Amino acid sequence: MSNLDSWRTMTAAQQPDWPDRSELEKVVAELGGLPPLVFAGECDQLKDQLAAVARGEAFVLQGGDCAETFAGATADNVRNKLKTLLQMAIVLTYAAKVPVVKIGRVAGQFAKPRSKGTEVRDGVELPAYRGDMVNGFEFTPESRRPDPWRLLRAYHSSAVTLNLARAFTKGGYADLRQVHAWNQDFVAESPAGRRYEQLAREIDQALAFMRACGADPEEFHTVEFYSSHEALILDYDRALTRVDSRTGLPYDVSAHMVWIGERTRQLDGAHVEFFSRIRNPDRRQARPHDLARGGPRAGRQAQPRQRGGPG
Repeated sequence: MSNLDSWRTMTAAQQPDWPDRSELEKVVAELGGLPPLVFAGECDQLKDQLAAVARGEAFVLQGGDCAETFAGATADNVRNKLKTLLQMAIVLTYAAKVPVVKIGRVAGQFAKPRSKGTEVRDGVELPAYRGDMVNGFEFTPESRRPDPWRLLRAYHSSAVTLNLARAFTKGGYADLRQVHAWNQDFVAESPAGRRYEQLAREIDQALAFMRACGADPEEFHTVEFYSSHEALILDYDRALTRVDSRTGLPYDVSAHMVWIGERTRQLDGAHVEFFSRIRNPDRRQARPHDLARGGPRAGRQAQPRQRGGPG
């Protein structure tokens, strides 16, 4: 098996300054014994679909929050995010005539990279807010103190979000016959909303014709929906890495797809090393100027053994 802890000998950027390492170790041990949030087979399925995207046979749609909050893990919020992605996906599918791979930036996006480790207000300097996974947003010493037990709360909030997403996508809400219900209230009366309703009516007519012909495939009633997040806090993602019983290979089962961010893509850094050990489909966050700086090398180094399409 790969040495999943080789990254610990390298510099890990953007990690919290945990005040009590013994508490962190307790949390990591507990996370290591919890069930996976996703399954390795699902990760491989997404990898195959992304390979089709790389071949020009499908389109990928990824959307969600810059940073999730624990308070946002509610049925209404999850449904509204899913509604937006479904609406965008159906427009893309109808227009491009290719499958759309739907990936949510959800169920794990609880950490934020920061340009500075501290924040100053009115002469008071406190640790920067690094996302609900690490500390609180309120500008007080107690709230901004990094708390490793928040990693555990991030796991449970992710589980709630994934359970809700699976219920909506498999329980009838993602049925194509619900295409009108996906139109968001705030755009329903706008020109874009009216164009969407016209498209929905065309889809309704096509579905009615197919049902009249006796065709009603399962794919019309459910969708495949995948989770993703930036694997920023390495102690969290390492604790949720498991060895797949089918293949004997390691997967980060905190999400279907994980990525390396702009501030953690150093070729000799801990994040690239960790990513080189796992088998999830992954990506590296890129900016336009990256091409001039040779940025794609981080992606190739992080995933040297990926199959079908870019790493």
